Amino acid sequence: MTNLTIVASINVKQDKIDFVKNEMIKLIDKTLLEEGCVQYRLHQDNNNPTHFLFYECWESRELWQTHRENTHMITYRAAVEGAIESFDVSEMTELS
Repeated sequence: MTNLTIVASINVKQDKIDFVKNEMIKLIDKTLLEEGCVQYRLHQDNNNPTHFLFYECWESRELWQTHRENTHMITYRAAVEGAIESFDVSEMTELS
């Protein structure tokens, strides 16, 4: 079975870096307990602190979609509304 890899690139407003980072960190433990979550890793760019990247691995697209609608994700999106400059998600398949 091939897992779904998600790469989410998030750019936040300069004055909201710490706030958004803390909100994203809150997601990690809850998400790792979700059905189908294989990996859920948060990164911050060393040269551009406003840029974050989530690297996620899910057993299926359906389980990832369920994750997106979980309460903690809805709460996160409401909390960071207006603090995000851009958000880009890529759904990928690992080839090797």
